[in-house]
Formats: sequence, C-alpha cells, structure tokens
Amino acid sequence: MGRVRYCQWLLGVLNAVFGLEAFERGSGQYPFVKSREKINQAPPRRSTISSPEVLGTRQTQPERGSKKSQAVGSGGWAPGSGAPDYCGTHLWWRTSGLHTRIAKRTMSLLLLLLYYACVPAAGQVCRLLSNPAPPLLSTEKDINIGAIFTIHTTAVVNIQPFTSKPKPTKCISLNLREFKFAQTLIFAIEEINNSTQLLPGVTLGYKIYDACGSVSQTVLSGMALMNGYEETLHDESCSRPPFVHAIVGPSGSTGTTGTASLVGPFNIPVVSHFATCACLSDRRRFPSFFRTIPSDYYQSKALAQLVKQYGWTWVGAVRSRNDYGNNGIAEFEKIAKQEGICMEYSEAILRTDPKEQLLKSLEVIKKATSRVVVAFLSYSDFLPFMKLLAQHNITGLQWVGSESWITSQIIAETMDISFLTGAVGFGVANAKLDGLKEFLVTVHPHQEPKNELLKEFWETVFQCSFRNTGSGTRVCTGSEHLTELQNEYTDVSELRIANKVYTAVYAIAHALHNLINDVKSATNISKGDLPTPQKVLEYIRDVNFTVKTGEKIFFDASGDPGAKYDLVNWQPAEDGSLQFKLVGVYDSSLPSEKLLQVDQENMVWAENIRQVPVSVCSESCPPGTRKAVQKGRPVCCYDCIPCADGEISNSTDSSDCFLCDLEYWSNENKDKCVPKVTEFLSYTEIMGIVLSICSFIGVLLTSMIYFVFYLHKETPIVRANNSELSFLLLFSLTLCFLCSLTFIGRPTEWSCMLRHTAFGITFVLSVSCVLGKTIVVLMAFKATLPGSNVMKWFGPVQQRLSVVSLTLIQVIICVLWLTISPPFPHKNMNYYREKIILECHVGSAVGFWAVLGYIGLLSTLCFVLAFLARKLPDNFNEAKFITFSMLIFCAVWITFIPAYVSSPGKYTVAMEIFAILASSFGLLFCIFAPKSYIILLKPDQNTKKHMMGKP
Repeated sequence: MGRVRYCQWLLGVLNAVFGLEAFERGSGQYPFVKSREKINQAPPRRSTISSPEVLGTRQTQPERGSKKSQAVGSGGWAPGSGAPDYCGTHLWWRTSGLHTRIAKRTMSLLLLLLYYACVPAAGQVCRLLSNPAPPLLSTEKDINIGAIFTIHTTAVVNIQPFTSKPKPTKCISLNLREFKFAQTLIFAIEEINNSTQLLPGVTLGYKIYDACGSVSQTVLSGMALMNGYEETLHDESCSRPPFVHAIVGPSGSTGTTGTASLVGPFNIPVVSHFATCACLSDRRRFPSFFRTIPSDYYQSKALAQLVKQYGWTWVGAVRSRNDYGNNGIAEFEKIAKQEGICMEYSEAILRTDPKEQLLKSLEVIKKATSRVVVAFLSYSDFLPFMKLLAQHNITGLQWVGSESWITSQIIAETMDISFLTGAVGFGVANAKLDGLKEFLVTVHPHQEPKNELLKEFWETVFQCSFRNTGSGTRVCTGSEHLTELQNEYTDVSELRIANKVYTAVYAIAHALHNLINDVKSATNISKGDLPTPQKVLEYIRDVNFTVKTGEKIFFDASGDPGAKYDLVNWQPAEDGSLQFKLVGVYDSSLPSEKLLQVDQENMVWAENIRQVPVSVCSESCPPGTRKAVQKGRPVCCYDCIPCADGEISNSTDSSDCFLCDLEYWSNENKDKCVPKVTEFLSYTEIMGIVLSICSFIGVLLTSMIYFVFYLHKETPIVRANNSELSFLLLFSLTLCFLCSLTFIGRPTEWSCMLRHTAFGITFVLSVSCVLGKTIVVLMAFKATLPGSNVMKWFGPVQQRLSVVSLTLIQVIICVLWLTISPPFPHKNMNYYREKIILECHVGSAVGFWAVLGYIGLLSTLCFVLAFLARKLPDNFNEAKFITFSMLIFCAVWITFIPAYVSSPGKYTVAMEIFAILASSFGLLFCIFAPKSYIILLKPDQNTKKHMMGKP
C-alpha cells in the first residue's frame, strides 16, 4: 500500500507542476486521477519517454502475460492488481508556460523515479538492442565448442542513415576452403563422440559462426559465443556459464587478435588453426590464446634463412596491411638485417584497396632492381593483386611466399599465373586424415532442410539454384553428387590447414578428457556437473598427445606449438597449371646447421629455369677487396675498394681488410699474406757481383805489386823507406780487400762479428804501416842534420813495435766490443713496410764508433805528419804520395758517415764496402803505383845515385 500511495502522490506532483495528463497507451484512460479535459488531439509538444530512452542503453518492459501487463480500470488502480505498466506507457505532457531546459530535465528525473518506484525489480527483463545472428552450423550436446571461420569472404557494407535500426550484415562469396575447415571441425567432433577412449560418456556439440572477412563480424561472433543469441536476458544471464567452453579460430591474425582480447578476461580458451601473428604469443595481452599452427616468428626466421642461403641480399616485400602481414614482415626484416639482407621496398596492400592504389604498388615492383619478392600476404589479399600482376605481364621475378597462399590450390590451378612458376615458400606440414574425404562428400542440404548455408554451398559448387528464378540458371534437384566434383572442397591432397583445425579440436577434447578424469577421481561427479572454461584453460596448457597422423601436439609457455614447415616449390604441370613440389623441410627443433634442409636438384626457379636467380644491389666483392657502403643507400649497396698494401681480405664480400702479421705482406691479389721479401746484399745480384769483382781485382793488383816488389826487393826503390813496412802494408791491403767480402751474403751471427772486427783490425794495420813509413821519412831527414842521432830511436825494431802496438789497441777495442755487446743479425722492418732488411746490428754503438774513431785518429795523424814532410828535398819523397793517399782515405770515410746513416738496407752495406775498397785502392795506387812504374817502366831511375839526386 505504501508503494501505491507513493506512486499516486508522485503522479499528482507531475500533474500539478507540469500540467501532465497521463494515460495508458491505446486506452485513453487515466490510471490514477480523473481527467481534467479530454485529450482528443495531439498536444503541442510530444515526447515518447521510456526507460531505454532515458538510459540510452537497453529497453526494459514487463514480461508478457503477467499481471503487471493487464490494463488498469478507469477508476484507478486496484489493490492486488500489481504495479501499473509504466514501462510500456507513452507519457505526453504539456505545460502552461514556456518549456525550459530545466523543466525537461526535472521531468525526466521524476519519470525515472516513477518507473523504478512503481515497477518491482523481480519483474524487470532486458532485451538486447541488436539480436546476434544464430550460428550457421550448430548442434547442442553435453559440452559445446565454438568456432569462427571466414565462410564468406565479403561482408556487404551498408551505409547507415542513423535514423533507424541497422539491418543485419549480409555476407556473400562462399569460401569453399573455409567451408571445408568447418566440416573438418564437425568431422573431428563426430570422431571424438564415436570414440570410446576419448571423453567416454560425454558428447561434444558445436556452434560455428561466420566472420565474413570482417573484424567487426568476428568480434560479434565471439560475443555471441560467450553470451548466446537469446533476445531477452534476465538477471540470471550474467551468472550462468558461457555459451561454449572453448573457441576454434578465427581464420586470421587480425580477427583472432580481437576475439582473443575479448574473451581473454573471461578465461575462455581460443585455439586458432590459422592465426600466425607473432604478436599473439604475448601472454599479457592474450592469456587464453593457443594455436596449432606455428608462429610467424619461425616462418619469418625460415624465410630469412632461405633468402640468405641463396645469396639474395637485395629483396622487395609485399605484405597484407593487417596484423598478419605487418608483424610478419617486421619480424622478417629484423632477422634479415642481422643476416646482411636489405629490403629495397615494402608495399602494403589489402583486398579492399581501390585499383589505383594496387597499381601504385605494382609500379614500385616494376621499377625496382631487386629480382626477389617476399610476399607475406594472406590468401584473400593476394588474389586481386595476383590478377593485376597477370594483366600487366610482370615476369622474371622470383616469388617467395608465406604459408597463407603458398599452398593455395585455387591460385595454383589458375591458368594465367605462369609468372608464379618457381615460387618457393614455407607451408605447414601436410597430413592425411583418413575418412575425411568420405565425410566431406556426404554433406547434403537434405540433412538440414532449413539450413540456408548448406543450400548456398550446394548452389555454389553445382552452379544451380533451388529457386526457379527464370534467369536460365539450372534448378538444383538434390540428386547431384559431390563425388563427381574435383574442387578445393573435395580435394584432400592438401590438408595443411584443415589438419590444424582437426588438431585444435583434439587439443580441446584432450583437455576436457583430462579435466573430467581428475574431477571424477576427486569427487563423484554427475553428468550435469560440467567443467567450466576456466578449468579447461588450465588443462589445455598441459596437453601432450599424438594424433592419428603421427603429429605430436603440445603448447609452450606462449601457447605456441613446435614449428615444422615444408619447403614448397611451384612447378609447372602437364596441363599448364602449377603443382606443389616438396623440396625441403624446416624444423625448429633441430640444430642450427640442420634447421633448413633443401633438395637443390629438384628445384625450379622463376621462368622455369634451373639456375638460381641473382638478386643483389651490388655485385659481390672478390677477395682482395672490401665493401664500402654507398652514401645514402642501404648497406647492401656498396663499392668494392681494393685493400691497401699489407692488408688482405680472403673471403667474398668482406667488410674489412685485415693487416698481415709483422713478418708477412699481402700478395699481388691482396687475398693472401705471404712472407715478406728478405733483403740483403747477396752475391747473386748485380751490385754484389760488381763489388765482389772489385774486391778480387784489388787482391789481384796487391798480389801483383807484392810479387814485383819481391822480385826487386834488393833495388834501391824497394829498400828505401823500410821494405818490411811496404810488404806488411801490401799484406794488410790484401786483407782489407778480402774483408769487404764478409759484408756480402746473408748475415749470420759469425759473419756479423767477423766483418766489423776484421775491417777494424786490418785497416788499423794498414794505417799503422803508413804511419810508420811517414815517421821513417821524417826521421830520415832529421838524421841528416849534423849531430843528429834520431834514427837509433826509430829503427826497424821500433817501427815493428809501433805497428804492433797501434794494432793491438784496436784488437783490445774489438775484444771488448765482442764481449760486451757484439754485432748480431737483425731484421729491420722500419725502412720498408713490404720487405725485411736483414742486416748486422752493431750491438754496441759505442764499440762500433770506437773502432771507426780509432781508425780516423790514426789516419788523421798520418795525414798531418805526411803533410809536414811533403816538401822535404828528395828525388823520391814518399811523403807526398802518403799525403795524397791519406787525403783520399780521410775524404772517403768522412763522406761515408752521412751516407752510412742515411742509406737504407743493403745500400748501407754497399756504402761500407765501397768505402773499404775506395780507401784501399787509394793507399795501393798512391803509395805503390809510382814505385811500380819506376820498377817496371823506368828501371834506369831505380838507382841509388838517381834517388840521391846526384848527377
């Protein structure tokens, strides 16, 4: 009674404030108050207000047949008759004054209060604004499995006026491939229901929806599988379990992304047979998603390895402009970049694109220089683009396809696509399902006479109609036989994707089987206590079984199966169509070196040739060169730069040249390091031969003079000025000529020590003899002075002692040098980068320059003394010739010092030999040539009288 009085009071307020007159729809009678005036014409302003128009979301009305829906008499509302029906009542109002916005809002609020105060909550029933379409194929059983397939490829887009309720979406173009997937699912379910091993005592049903090639329709189908397709919903509708326990499909990555996102929060498993996008492996976004087909990550990896194996470093790409294509090519590009592969272009297309946009992509392909195209396209997107390619006669390209279209029988059997000859790509492993062929051909519209899909299927495959339209189309009789047809539906030679539908159903069935067995072992379960989707989700993660095809089914932590692909090659058949040839396998479970196995001998490439096509931006750089990236272009476009001297590259397409080791140098081709040329003054080269000959000439001349002097040793000119010193000088000069030979040849430890010490000692011996002769000349002229007794102090004994003493000092210096830091063979790599100078390192620089300094000291002293004695009177003053010889000696060795320091390599040794020979020849000719001339040519002057200057 309180509620009734409150409602009467509220209507009185509305009537008093707004001048409202309410009447029941269709009766013209007022439910609570008597009429002030008859309402026989439309009010000035009318508004139809009910709860859905106030809320803007759902329409609410009492159930038909209840007491609340009965008409109320004119005398008012009778107790016990229930609440008046204001949910379905139209309320009209008029106001005596101006209609302000505040008045309208207040009116709406009061009407809401009136509705919720007068209608009991238990009587509210919700009606969906839009009724979802029922499933195309369905059977109710103990446990139901949902499925979404693209049974029709196109959804007719209606332009909505937004003034009326939208009409249901119409789907056209029956897809025989997807229809076969649906029948494969039914086949698998019936096989399970007939099995005594799997789910005994429990039968599976199915609800198959059509995605119509539209993402929105896919999502709507997913919602219908969760909520059902009843028109009215009760308060209990949200507490009941979902309509299905798992969903198979959809047949595409984009639609699957929407479906998995929708049902994921409700923990309903989604097992896809054809959604390959790697993005779906993200467990945070898609916690209930699984698939029986490998992720595109593995396919992209396999495609990159295939492209790398054949040396295609410059490729183009065409992709579907959806999750499948975008993510697939992105993953391929990422892996390909690591393998040194560049993409010249990447075009995105969609089957709904206008022809002008497809032509733009076609022009990009025509102008490109790459000869390999990676087509990461869905089957439906590739069909219109393929026809355009055929029209423009685009040939000579090597197509590398993704699994979505590379095993499409419809494309392969098209007669005008010869440009796809030699196409290669990875398809999921093929399988043979025993009994499927027989099941497929038993499908008939008479099985479900009211099912429009079966009628449409029959009309499509037999090109007939069940309706006599009079347009010339043959009428379907129902007596046609599917066994007589050979099309994509009846062909069971390529069951790659259909097998994934089959394994998806079995994965769900095994999860249900394990779940029910565990529940039975824990409690006594009745047939009505069915498992929930949440429990199915828990168990499907751990399924691990082998189907009758021999394939092992399991899911990893991301819901992905193991990846195994067949490498398919499109080869021409006898009838002009293209057939699939299995030429390899990719198995992610194998070691890296065995991931991809290819039968190269049976491969056919673009334009039906056996030679592997070439697709590079730049030709390979041969060994001996390196790649230099062209400015502003990808890394695959480069110039080949020869390696610098001393650097090599021993592989094709080397990015860098590598330095050879210190003792090695690059060969002429710059592809190999060879030992550096070792340079030293040898006897076989011209300079060594010339110096050797000069040395032997010097020895020969010295020997000849020695022989002449020996034969005329009793003559005055030989006996003059101490003949012993003359013979000792000739002997030392012979040693000087011979020691020069120790500087020629490959330096060894002994030769290095011998050449410098022999040189130092023999030269000191020679200079000591000359010095002794100079002193004798001076002493001889001093002895002619009255009272002089000088010669007794520098007689033959003293002369010998002086020579020995001076030479002994040099011997001591050499012994110290050899003891402390002797000369040794040394590989000098500082002068030249390309060769090694093999020389004798002096060891101790102090010892070396001490030897030379001592020789210089004696020669300078000798030169000074000879210079002082040059004007002494005598017909044969030997001091003049000694002065001249010492002048030559000193000049040679003074010029030797800078030449020795600056001359590189073997030229240093040559300079040293030249200095030895030049100074030796200078002493020999200046001192002994005049005497030899007199002995041999002027014997009349070889008398004591002549030498004394007497007439």
